[in-house]
Amino acid sequence: MSAPAWRSVIPAAADRPAVATPRAELAVTSGDGAVLRLRRHGNPQAPVRLYLSHGNGFAIDGYNRFWEHFTADFDLVLFDMRSHGQNPRAEPSHHDYAHMVEDMAALGAAVRAEFGAKPAAGLFHSMSAQAALMLLMITAGQRDGFDALVLFDPPNVPPAGHPVYRAMRGYEEKLAAWADNRRDRFAASEELAAEYAATRSGRRWPPGTSLAMAAAVLRRGEAAASWALACPRELEASMYRQGVGLGLWPRRRDVAVPVTLIAADPEAPYPAPTALANRALAAEGGFDYRAIPGTSHLLQLEAPERCAAAALAALTRLGLR
Repeated sequence: MSAPAWRSVIPAAADRPAVATPRAELAVTSGDGAVLRLRRHGNPQAPVRLYLSHGNGFAIDGYNRFWEHFTADFDLVLFDMRSHGQNPRAEPSHHDYAHMVEDMAALGAAVRAEFGAKPAAGLFHSMSAQAALMLLMITAGQRDGFDALVLFDPPNVPPAGHPVYRAMRGYEEKLAAWADNRRDRFAASEELAAEYAATRSGRRWPPGTSLAMAAAVLRRGEAAASWALACPRELEASMYRQGVGLGLWPRRRDVAVPVTLIAADPEAPYPAPTALANRALAAEGGFDYRAIPGTSHLLQLEAPERCAAAALAALTRLGLR
């Protein structure tokens, strides 16, 4: 990996989504030149640091109903994945898991250099959960700044022939086809919020969540009174397709730190394929596991309080609370 570079702490901009003002921001340059803007929230004097990021096509500010439960007792580092949320557009040909893994390593190094080292855990959803898991596997037994991972419903696809393989492959392919054709221009964030609220998952989101997420994933377009997705739909679709062949089906011994899987409900009437995959991964890989009843893949948006409680319980078991 190339050595990371970073700029000094910079003030928060005024034109951001309506979430709590960060205590500080840091612009980090990854090995290929991609810029990632992390934000520090919570209690900087807390003994434990939490890193948080999001799933494909989303942005971490839209998860505020979830991460606000950690602000009193933890030092929080929030960041969007490359070409998502508040980050400038990175090189499209580098929009892949390999570069996202490098990004996470660069972010961690910058945080430790700027804010100091302390015990830390990663709370990651979906795509970012997979990148974090890959980072801890690639570093060959090194912790790379993490003492634990709490992963929310990573969409890992098992090997071909596994009982869950066909369901997960179909799930990723369906999402890729949807992303290829999704609407990507809006006159106002309320339009995208209405689309979120109309989905099967979005109907379960607490009030205000749809609008917060819409504001987090949109940026001003070139035309007046227009907004565009921060992450272009073709890049979003590419990540779903990459997930099919990622081969990410680890065992506990493959990861240098304790891993807790917090997953969608596999006993729901129409369970998300990811719920079935995470239950199987936990059983076969020996990972700690908890399913949140009545939830789908977007569980932190649907049940933020219960997801936060599950994460806090995991951190307590690990001595990180």
